[in-house]
Amino acid sequence: MKARIYLLTAAILGMLAVAAGAFGAHALERVLEEGGTTNVWDLAVLYQFLHAIGLLGLGVWKKVSPGNQRLDRVYGFWLAGVILFSGSLYILSLGGPRLLGPVTPAGGICLLIGWALLAHSAWVEE
Repeated sequence: MKARIYLLTAAILGMLAVAAGAFGAHALERVLEEGGTTNVWDLAVLYQFLHAIGLLGLGVWKKVSPGNQRLDRVYGFWLAGVILFSGSLYILSLGGPRLLGPVTPAGGICLLIGWALLAHSAWVEE
């Protein structure tokens, strides 16, 4: 996978995190407060934003080390993690079905695996 895909994904996730934060603070403020889920929404935004920034750094690393296939696995786990973790929290904070509850930790596990793979990539990098 090319570095530009990493960077494009980082830009899109970052942009959407800013939009979700603003949307939650303004358009959804009353809904989130009534449901007592403002902190859940904010956590989803925070994790999405942090991993968008992480993907930005990963894209830079991929740019200087284009043959490093291990970074593709980090990218995949982080992207899946953001979708599962933040996505499920967004839906749950808006009153979505509680059966989505187990999806959140699955997303968290994907994020953790991505970080572990990143550490491994740094350790074995030539």
